[in-house]
Amino acid sequence: MWVLEMDGFLTEIRTFYSLKEIQDCIDAEISQHKMLLEDYSQWLGTLLRNPESSKDPDWAKKTAELQKVLKTGNRKGGKKEEKGSSPSTEWAEFKDILLSADALGEAEILFEAIEELKTKIGKLEKARNSIVDLERYGLGKDLLYVTYVHDGVPERIVFKAKKGKEARFEFIADFSVASQTQS
Repeated sequence: MWVLEMDGFLTEIRTFYSLKEIQDCIDAEISQHKMLLEDYSQWLGTLLRNPESSKDPDWAKKTAELQKVLKTGNRKGGKKEEKGSSPSTEWAEFKDILLSADALGEAEILFEAIEELKTKIGKLEKARNSIVDLERYGLGKDLLYVTYVHDGVPERIVFKAKKGKEARFEFIADFSVASQTQS
């Protein structure tokens, strides 16, 4: 299976006409990434159960080590090295790309893609929750939401009045701090 998705990994400024529209966009991204995560997980499962791969006596040990290394983000000696430079995978450098003809290389890129998708889904869900909270606070309906989207995740929003409307934004919050008495 080949899926080339480049449009989710970019920086853009988008204008939305409501918080609901932003939320719908985020929900669509989450859904798309979850489907991709499921596809890659199934592909990885098939690869790990492949009888050809299991002929290598160290296959299970290497893939378990690889999964652990990628989940923790640590490489040899606790330092994070360049992507694709796992100690158990054979990679050859060609200009700015790393190449591998090893089944372990395929497993590595699948593990890595799965971890990145999980991280991205987490960021999208946090952004969605923030939008839901903004909506709950009753943010105005006469606003445009000029949104900075980085790697498919809304990170900043500028409020602008719709034509013919006056923009007023007021954020009121109560903060309480517990005082400590010195003894």
